[in-house]
Amino acid sequence: MQRREMFWSAGAAMLAASASGWVAGAEKKKQKVLYFTRNVGFYHSVVRRKGAALSHSERALVDMAASIGVEVTCTKDGRVFDGDLQQYDAIAFFTNNDLTVPNPQKEPPMSPAGKQRLLDAIASGAGFIAFHSSCASWRTPPKNEGENKKLDPYLAMLGGEFVAHGPQQEATMRVASPKFAGMQGLGGTFKLREEWYALKNFADDLHVILVQETAGMKGGCYHRPPYPSTWARRHGRGRVFFTSMAHRENVWIEQPFQQIVLGGLSWVLGNIEMDVTPNIAQVTPQAAQTRGSLPDRSGR
Repeated sequence: MQRREMFWSAGAAMLAASASGWVAGAEKKKQKVLYFTRNVGFYHSVVRRKGAALSHSERALVDMAASIGVEVTCTKDGRVFDGDLQQYDAIAFFTNNDLTVPNPQKEPPMSPAGKQRLLDAIASGAGFIAFHSSCASWRTPPKNEGENKKLDPYLAMLGGEFVAHGPQQEATMRVASPKFAGMQGLGGTFKLREEWYALKNFADDLHVILVQETAGMKGGCYHRPPYPSTWARRHGRGRVFFTSMAHRENVWIEQPFQQIVLGGLSWVLGNIEMDVTPNIAQVTPQAAQTRGSLPDRSGR
């Protein structure tokens, strides 16, 4: 067995045991998740396929979900949203840019009607879990900056939007919601090397789970007060979970990312109840301030 496969096997076994309190009982029908990983423009390595083989993150999510009895269907075909979405209990995204336009890989785009059907499905009760660059899908045009009424309905559903990222680096995550599933054993803070996203246009009803601590980070986009990095919110009857992590391959097969994902997945599937009272104003009171709050340490 290769080293990477050993990580997945060991991680799945451990997480199946630790997550036993999060998942539905055996009498419940097997749940299904649709994992959509179409990228437009820059293509992230963790979702890039070689031939017909699943990508790194697709294999990792399939294995993680299987450890708690959940089936994952992976696709890059946007036409899936014109089909039967009711068969899926939740939808997962690792996407970027406008998913209704062609890409160089010639993966079929999502139709505008399919995009609306996605939003309607979530509002009607489907779960939604999104990773990393999914917050860069349907970004706000520069001319509309500061006008939240122009925010794309997808981003309004998600709860936040990509600004920029600096160099990959080790940074601190502060646990703002220690009782949320997946936060167990992480303490008050933990450090992780990642490609960290700076974010904006936060919904005012976010339940912030992890906070990006910005002090000492390299890159001008981080010279601002701490802001939400992982959160949960309700969208109509649906449950939405987002984490800005997930860029690096090793992150997908190691802790604490796997337990964070399984906690979020269990919640969006409705298998556990969590207190998602909005707390953004309390735990990141200056989240909307994106520039000029900290001294520029980037040398620019």
